[in-house]
Amino acid sequence: MASGRSWLLWDEAVTGYNFGPGHPMDPVRLALTMRLVEAFGLEQACEVLAMKPAGESTLKLVHRADYVNAVKRASARPAGADENYGLGTPDTPAFRGMHEVSSLIAGQSVGGAEAVWEGTTEHAVNFAGGLHHAMPGSAAGFCVYNDASLAIARLLELGAERVAYVDVDVHHGDGVQAAFWDDPRVLTISLHEHPRTLYPGTGWPEETGHGAGTGYAVNVPLPPGTGDAGWLRALHAVVPELLADFAPQFLVSQHGVDTHFDDPLAHLALSVDAQRAAMEACHSWAHSHAAGRWLALGGGGYAVVDVVPRSWTHLVAIAAHAPVEPETAVPEEWLAQVYALARMRGPARMTDGRRPAWRAWEDGYDPADPVDQAIRACRRAVYPAHGLLP
Repeated sequence: MASGRSWLLWDEAVTGYNFGPGHPMDPVRLALTMRLVEAFGLEQACEVLAMKPAGESTLKLVHRADYVNAVKRASARPAGADENYGLGTPDTPAFRGMHEVSSLIAGQSVGGAEAVWEGTTEHAVNFAGGLHHAMPGSAAGFCVYNDASLAIARLLELGAERVAYVDVDVHHGDGVQAAFWDDPRVLTISLHEHPRTLYPGTGWPEETGHGAGTGYAVNVPLPPGTGDAGWLRALHAVVPELLADFAPQFLVSQHGVDTHFDDPLAHLALSVDAQRAAMEACHSWAHSHAAGRWLALGGGGYAVVDVVPRSWTHLVAIAAHAPVEPETAVPEEWLAQVYALARMRGPARMTDGRRPAWRAWEDGYDPADPVDQAIRACRRAVYPAHGLLP
């Protein structure tokens, strides 16, 4: 049985994960999230801890040695970054100290996973993590080291036999899927915008794993414009049944918030309120299916003032068993910090004014609804491998 309060993994140095001016992944989103967590006093509801950076032996649980060496070279001399390793590209520019800060972010997720597995704490949150596009041998999509995959690999090394990974970022969780493509010990579920319309162009229902891992990669690609009701219907139509069948010992979830209607890089139409509902669902699933063992990560999200801080503050609050009611006003002290750091006006409340509701899958299939078509395609692709009815 876990002891102590939930952990929030935080080191101010993670804001050094900075691809430079004009890049969408502005580290101010991390700083503003932590300042909002503090403005609500949530650091009193959980343990705020910094873990040590992931060392080479940990990084090599997922990443190839030649890639780690390439990151180190680019970190010391960004101008010499090797694009063959996905470094120095417009998406993932090289910057000085890149290896060190990427290792630090990975170390937070790995250390959090270890603590939860060992029973030191029940839940751990690393909203600087969730860098799910990094591949074993290359950087991709703003991601250098894949902290989610590294945390899962460490859990397997510690003896976990079944780890579930649920990814609700708007982009397909391709790097985590690739890392465990043929491993039946890891169930990866990704809910994302359709690959026809968004990077990385993968995450089709037919991508179900390989060999012994067939049926353990699950993809729900949703049409552009999908809003709260359809997205939550899809989440609940797929995830709970698979978790109940898989019986994970640990749940890792990635909470990229680029699904929001204000996000500049994608085309779904979720509210902060629907994102919060998904966080509550993952928390509930951790307790009902994984003995409460939960590592919650951040991910994408490029509306860096209006969306990211509110949504991830809800994530921290939910994991700390101290939820912030959606109608709560945003503290004035935080709004002053927003203006100081970003020269923008911040949002007034912790809600977008929505009350998400969705129709259960059991209530019937609508063949004319593209969301229902996506759900049906996913269930047909993977449910038979688990002995479940599609």
